[in-house]
Amino acid sequence: MKGFLPRALHPGLQILMLLVLMVAGACVGYAVAFGWAQAGFGISVLEMQKVLQYPSTYPQGWAVMMMMQGVLLFCACTGGALALASALGVGWAAYFSPRRLGAGWWLLAAAALIVIILPVMSGLIAWNAGAHFPSFLHDFEVWARASEDRAQGLTKFLTQFNSAGRFWAGILVIAVVPAVSEELVFRGVIQQNLVRWFSPHVGVWLGAAIFSAIHFQFFGFVPRFVLGLVLGYLYLWSGNILVSMAAHFTQNAFQLLILYLTQRGQFGWGFDPDSTKALPWWLVLPSAVLTAGLLYFLHQRMTAPPAPTTMLTFSSDGVKRTM
Repeated sequence: MKGFLPRALHPGLQILMLLVLMVAGACVGYAVAFGWAQAGFGISVLEMQKVLQYPSTYPQGWAVMMMMQGVLLFCACTGGALALASALGVGWAAYFSPRRLGAGWWLLAAAALIVIILPVMSGLIAWNAGAHFPSFLHDFEVWARASEDRAQGLTKFLTQFNSAGRFWAGILVIAVVPAVSEELVFRGVIQQNLVRWFSPHVGVWLGAAIFSAIHFQFFGFVPRFVLGLVLGYLYLWSGNILVSMAAHFTQNAFQLLILYLTQRGQFGWGFDPDSTKALPWWLVLPSAVLTAGLLYFLHQRMTAPPAPTTMLTFSSDGVKRTM
């Protein structure tokens, strides 16, 4: 594959080029979304602005918002990241997964890790939600909380799963697309280049901070930062983007599943994905211990050198094993 950018392009310039390609991808995404809205929903470009501002007042508002979310994220993030690899003349698999998947159970272990860490995350969510800024940042705090409330309102609107069809659409747009798109951008491009630019640990921590900050939810910065660290180290250790994608997908899909079952009355307790209430300590403490143990186990297994292969050669004396 031949690209128009040098393969040895500086990491900082690669990140900058990613941003340019993401803007271009977003423009394509808007064109696709507006065309889809007109052809599929009969909504003109002028009407789209009103639908996006007040989706709950339109019969097709939910479907249009879901479509917009999925198309824009996919075109901007997935399109931008894949275009960068192509521009560098590097195959997608070689760029985003420099190591082959060591074992299939790595994906299952990454998914299990996300479920196990949820009680710990609930404690971080509760602490971060109650944080207050210094007095000189009062105006910023008011703006940030207003932004959080708007984002929470949109989340509640999009997660009203009154049918199985809506639930599976939610799985696709809220779980599958972000797991692929955001991992390609934040771990596959940004973290990978920060690691090259600075060092492995600095790259993971800076990448996690950018991942959390870009969501513009300041009262959820810490738990999302910790999630970014987990995803970042899974990618660093495994060298395969599928591992962090599996963990990211589980993070979103598991919450959607519990929410859907709760809405259907199949759980006796309520569940709110935006809840800031911590789980009891007798769940948080075992969660912390098991999370630490599983992280250590995965680090040892994923970073272990591959076992030496044994070659068999045949001779007149029989079979001889040679290393």
